[in-house]
Amino acid sequence: MQHTMKIGLFGIGLDTYWPQFPGLEARLEHNLATVAGKLQAIHPQVINAGLVDNIDKAFAAGRLFRSEDVDIIFLHVTTYALSATVLPVVQRAKVPVIVLNLSPATAIDYTAFNAMTDRTSMTGEWLAHCAPCPVPEIANVFRRTGIRFHQVTGMLHDDPECWQEITAWVEAARVAHTMAYNRMGCMGHYYSGMLDIYTDLTRQYAAFGGHIELLEVEELASLRAAVSSSEAKARIMHFGEMFDVQPDCPPAELEKAAITSVALDQLVARHQLGSMAYYYKGTGNADNEAAIASIILGNSLLTARSIPVAGEYEIKNAQAMKIMDSFGAGGSFTEYYAMDFKEDVVLMGHDGPGHIAIAEGKTRVRPLQVYHGKVGSGLSVEMSVKHGPVTLLSVVEQPNGDLLLLTAEAESVPGPILQIGNTNSRYRFPIGARRFVNDWNSHGPAHHCAVGVGHISHKIEKLGALLGLAVKKVC
Repeated sequence: MQHTMKIGLFGIGLDTYWPQFPGLEARLEHNLATVAGKLQAIHPQVINAGLVDNIDKAFAAGRLFRSEDVDIIFLHVTTYALSATVLPVVQRAKVPVIVLNLSPATAIDYTAFNAMTDRTSMTGEWLAHCAPCPVPEIANVFRRTGIRFHQVTGMLHDDPECWQEITAWVEAARVAHTMAYNRMGCMGHYYSGMLDIYTDLTRQYAAFGGHIELLEVEELASLRAAVSSSEAKARIMHFGEMFDVQPDCPPAELEKAAITSVALDQLVARHQLGSMAYYYKGTGNADNEAAIASIILGNSLLTARSIPVAGEYEIKNAQAMKIMDSFGAGGSFTEYYAMDFKEDVVLMGHDGPGHIAIAEGKTRVRPLQVYHGKVGSGLSVEMSVKHGPVTLLSVVEQPNGDLLLLTAEAESVPGPILQIGNTNSRYRFPIGARRFVNDWNSHGPAHHCAVGVGHISHKIEKLGALLGLAVKKVC
């Protein structure tokens, strides 16, 4: 099901001013139109309620935003306005508000201003630059009435820093919207004994929204049984396009993986899944064991298609991977592998699926005679995350049950990796490997996290603000 994130936008003014200062209203409406155009260039779905300058318009704008089901509201402060004309607009929508305190120019031209001979015109000119004036009043009322709000202060024109911040808020709102409608499939059960990954599913609903569908491995096994030989052959050809399939991969294992990959796609389509977490021992049931043992290539293809899959039933990390992918950063399943004190890097990766869309080069497929710590054998993927800036994200369940978004920024650097048929990368942290490990661990995350390309902690911080989740940046 496709849902579109919507932005609510309105400007504020004071209707008492318009007859007193001719031309002021039109000037402020032009500024609001400029903001609308810039927002639409970032995200086209903007519901513009116009310039709200009295109580009647405030209630009408509030009804509009509520009926349009906006996800976030941008309030453009154009001049002084009464807080009583602001509160009704946002109070019933119950979505976060971004206050845009945007000056129309770098500064008032003081010489030209003071050379004006009409003091009424001078006041009108001042009011056109008076955006900062009512912001404390608005903030006071928002805080006292429980309205979540954030501020962007800058200039309407020629202010890249300001508009980059606004863009980041829009991107964070898009991710929050994606999570609100995401359907996660949870297939199988937890890896017995990994106490850190156990989580309260209702808490996940409370934090992110969406839906969690509990799936049986038997459903995947039954779908496998119906896959035709032509479908399997076509998928094997697709494997050859997407992966660097090593020559020692047995054809029989490739066929099993292809059958499972086709069945996985059908399972995802049937339940409209946007992410997935899975684990299953598979002992005592040959069909189930075959499905799980041959699942890695199919899960890697899904992950590359923005349907991230986390192994070991790591639901929290499936959420982290979906967040990273929704930001366009990827989000590959990972954990500590080893530390290299000589090069001051941390080796991180994981068995099972990898995000092949953010791989450095083509992802290799290798046969494994044993899945370490798990039942079965078969094919696995070996890749490193693209060299360059990366961000780590972990969804941490804290002792009181609240969720924390834990982030760190690093560099994926070239160098030797462990060629064991797993994802594996070398990460260098600005605070050094030793301190990073200590600081990251101090927040009590699960041993898994998601890794994506680019430095996007500032966007994750905004997502946390929109969702009401604490965010901690380690480095």
